[in-house]
Amino acid sequence: MSLPTTLPAAHRQFIQHALEVLRLDPRIVGLAGAGSLLTGEMDEFSDVDLLIVTEPDQHAALMSERGTLAARLGSLLASFSGEHVGEPRLLICLYDAPLLHVDLKFVALGDVHQRVEDPAVLWERDGRVTAALGQGEAHYPQPDPTWIEDRFWIWVHYGAGKIGRGELFEAIDFLSFIRSAVLGPLALRRAGARPQGVRRIETRDPAFAAALAATVPRYDALDCLRALQTCIALYRELREERPRGAAEAAAVAYVEGIRARLLEQGATA
Repeated sequence: MSLPTTLPAAHRQFIQHALEVLRLDPRIVGLAGAGSLLTGEMDEFSDVDLLIVTEPDQHAALMSERGTLAARLGSLLASFSGEHVGEPRLLICLYDAPLLHVDLKFVALGDVHQRVEDPAVLWERDGRVTAALGQGEAHYPQPDPTWIEDRFWIWVHYGAGKIGRGELFEAIDFLSFIRSAVLGPLALRRAGARPQGVRRIETRDPAFAAALAATVPRYDALDCLRALQTCIALYRELREERPRGAAEAAAVAYVEGIRARLLEQGATA
């Protein structure tokens, strides 16, 4: 694949140098691009997402040498592995001159068919990466409406309790979780986009993004409750049609009860 003409110069330079370096290592079968490189939406603020495909019997050795290999690709400032996102094969890197965030994912050839998107093969040995990709299909995880519904009203009760207790930083974090785990994915799926948190929701669904802004509260208990009630309204708009159950009624009543209690205590709306 030729690199997109819209690719920023710094990103292009890094990828071209990586190709030159990685071709020389016989343990590496190919290099592929992922993320915004696939959609043509990469700009100066984008990360570079690269998939380094390894010979199966050399994968463990390359994993142990990831830091050394990453340092050969540019002026490496810092790096860490991706266990916090459930992907230990990932090395998250920060390069200098220019300052650039690069994600390097090391995948054995035999595992490359298991994927959430179809990477763009930038270079490969004897068509082996393309052949391996042909052994499976990409599947990006979709939000499960039943899974969400089973949890949502328990989450609402939990968040309202944090507000009632005055743990407002906890409540603000909770509202962010609801946006990224529930509202964003459901809205993005409805818009025909990848349901990845709230990623690019401002451009994928501007009208919903404007409504979603009302779920961001001030550091104020009543405003946190208002934001939570907005989350409830947006969720009801997005979810599949279903009768309202006892958990929903109880959680909504609890939110209203917390609001009444705060007003009795002298909070101002």
